[in-house]
Amino acid sequence: MPGPGEWCPVDAVSPLPRLAGLRRTYEGLPLLEADLAPDPLTQFLAWFDEAVAAGLPEPNAMVVATSSAGGRPTARTVLLKDCSPEGFVFYTNYESRKGRDLRENPQASLLFPWHPIRRQVRVEGRVVRLSREQSAAYFNSRPYPSRIGAWASRQSAVVGSREDLDRRYEELTRRWPEEPPVPDFWGGFRVIPAEVEFWQGQLARMHDRLRYRLSGSEWIVERLAP
Repeated sequence: MPGPGEWCPVDAVSPLPRLAGLRRTYEGLPLLEADLAPDPLTQFLAWFDEAVAAGLPEPNAMVVATSSAGGRPTARTVLLKDCSPEGFVFYTNYESRKGRDLRENPQASLLFPWHPIRRQVRVEGRVVRLSREQSAAYFNSRPYPSRIGAWASRQSAVVGSREDLDRRYEELTRRWPEEPPVPDFWGGFRVIPAEVEFWQGQLARMHDRLRYRLSGSEWIVERLAP
């Protein structure tokens, strides 16, 4: 039997053996209800600190899933830039695909895939825009190339060529050689959680899944089948 975390080819007959045969075993400390913090933010920050301590690359990387008003879903990876009792914050171009989705349907799901430590965190909730002042404060803290990049990229729009994109970037560096203003099409979103699930991998696929669900003003903890 393979040890914890080892790959085990299990299906050599499959027409896609290199996919069907890829499988890891999981082993971790049990995640028990008695071990949880009283609220999901405190629990998230504790796990986030452990992800950082474990040396995970970009532990604040998260998959953001949105859906259009017509129900067409899409997902992408962005970076978490703030976390407080009010929710989880990221920044983007408001005219991007996710920006348009959130304008039509202000609901989102987040996923933190911390595979090396056999953990995941899922967040679901409604989404609100940050104030102009909050977005400006973060924008002005970014490195200069990133601020120019926010102007240069019409995010999710079709681009004629890489040269066109680079040319626009260079034009904007000449226009604003020092302090570019905050774009009116760029800013932050806050995901206000209604559910937060903590997933801990275990042997035999008997994973621990504990979910905080908001009921009124109280968080209820529920165990989900793996």
